[in-house]
Amino acid sequence: MASLKEVKDRILSANNTLKITSAMKMVASAKLHKTQEVIEGMLPYEQQMAAIMTHFLQAGGKAESPFSRQREVKRIALVIFSSNSSLCGAFNSNVIRALHQWIEAHKEIGKENIVIYPVGRKVNDAVKKSGFVPAGDFYHMADKPNYEEAEKLASTLCDQFLSGEIDRVELIYHHFKSAGSQELVNRTYLPVDLSTMLNKQDNGIQSDYLIEPSEEELLAKLIPEVLKLKIYTTLVDSNASEHATRSMAMQIATDNANNLIQDLTVIYNKGRQQAITNELLDIMGGTIG
Repeated sequence: MASLKEVKDRILSANNTLKITSAMKMVASAKLHKTQEVIEGMLPYEQQMAAIMTHFLQAGGKAESPFSRQREVKRIALVIFSSNSSLCGAFNSNVIRALHQWIEAHKEIGKENIVIYPVGRKVNDAVKKSGFVPAGDFYHMADKPNYEEAEKLASTLCDQFLSGEIDRVELIYHHFKSAGSQELVNRTYLPVDLSTMLNKQDNGIQSDYLIEPSEEELLAKLIPEVLKLKIYTTLVDSNASEHATRSMAMQIATDNANNLIQDLTVIYNKGRQQAITNELLDIMGGTIG
């Protein structure tokens, strides 16, 4: 059985851990609240952009664009999102597992024809360990999402797709559903599937447009903006999922620390009571003697 001093040291250690995890939970919750405000603020804009595209195509648009051109996949790019730091539950391990599965699924096209854009230090390290050279340094984007950097990444991907350097671009990231639920998803970023927009049900809005100067020029302007917004929303989505996962993980760690402190306190009190009893028995035995 551990001595009273050892038990007391463990209680102090658990208390220190509890303070750290509790503080980290509060920080993660504050960051999550801020990120949720960003998501809620940009959601109407994203929905309206998608609505404009859908109604335009339903009104008789040709649904043709260089960004929607399907071709044989000889070279593929992956943009994958993780965090820069640990202590966020299974957030990063799920991403890294998905990375390995994706690489295995595309090994037939050859390692030299796979380009990986890792957003986040954890997945960046995993890419290197898998024998790939990351296509860039995007650590800062994982911590502080901003539209300007997301726009640069989107422009790079679009330029490579249009030039034929890359035939397909996919995204792997955590989709934020709620503070208690995040879903790891794999989405095709390029080519854009305009047919899915044509198949969407009309919501009652009259789809009647006068196009100036032409349908082709409108699509040429509209689709790149939608693609840039998609990278930014994905970045914010992943960031919100990270904070939600970390907040939950730190709450669990805090609860466990509290339970451990309670158990150790019971052990300490029993040991102290036993020590006092033994001392009284020794005194009584000495007095009788």
